[in-house]
Amino acid sequence: QVQLVESGGGLVKAGGSLRLSCKASGRNLSIRVMGWYRQAPGKERELAASITSSGSTNYADSAKGRFTISRDNAENTVYLQMNSLEPGDTAVYYCNAEVREWPGPMKTRWGQGTQVTVSS
Repeated sequence: QVQLVESGGGLVKAGGSLRLSCKASGRNLSIRVMGWYRQAPGKERELAASITSSGSTNYADSAKGRFTISRDNAENTVYLQMNSLEPGDTAVYYCNAEVREWPGPMKTRWGQGTQVTVSS
């Protein structure tokens, strides 16, 4: 069973930075896309950023210029560096991966979520 374990959330003041990490564990993993979604209270979960195995990235408009997603394929780990944080970034951040444990099928997996709180 593939597991995604996140770390790095916390409380930060507006203008500050945080770095989230997410490591996928399992056997014979093949990970196509890894990403970070976020869900603020009362709102739907939305994509913050994603990255493919070849390094192509995609960002929400609100994240462009402030967030940077990166990936260590050898360690099956994805990172989200968040700078110039704003109170509107407050949310639970979820790691997401499209991953296969060979020879099984590709599946979407989610982490347990990590809270990011930005104070004004």
